[in-house]
Amino acid sequence: MTYTQSFAKAEMLIRKPVQEVFKAFIDPEITTKIWFTKSTGPLEEGKSIEWTWEMYNVTVPVQVRKVVQNQQIVIEWGNQQELSTVSWTFKGLPEGTFVSVVNTFDGADTEKIIAMVRDSTEGFTLVLANLKALMEHGISLNLVADRFSKGI
Repeated sequence: MTYTQSFAKAEMLIRKPVQEVFKAFIDPEITTKIWFTKSTGPLEEGKSIEWTWEMYNVTVPVQVRKVVQNQQIVIEWGNQQELSTVSWTFKGLPEGTFVSVVNTFDGADTEKIIAMVRDSTEGFTLVLANLKALMEHGISLNLVADRFSKGI
C-alpha cells in the first residue's frame, strides 16, 4: 500500500511579532541557533542552498520554492529518493505569532511514510520549542543537538 500524500504537522504560538518569527526561519544567523549548524545562505525564493547538522555529519540540499514576507515559506528538501515539501505559515495574533509547519511526503510505502511522519513531527516540534525558548526567554535549549545521544 502507498499513500499519495501524507504529512507531518507541528504548530506553536511564539510570543513575538510575526516579523521577528518569520526572520528567524529566513536568516541562518538565527536559525543556526535553534536547528541546523551551517547554511550556505538565507531562504530566498528560487534559491538553492544547503543546510548542515555538524553533530550528525549530515548536509541536505534545500530548494526554496516560495517566500511570502511574514506569511509563508515553502521549501523542497531531502535526497533525490526522499524529497519532501515543507511549508511554514505565520499568523500574527495579538499575543504573538502562530507558526504552523507541514512536511508533505509523496508516494512512499506505508512503513516508510510512518517513519518519515514520526521523525518529521518530532523534529519540527523540537525546532519550534527551541525557537520559542530562544525568542521568548533568550535561552538555547539545544533540543535538536541533544535529540540523539552519541552514546546510544
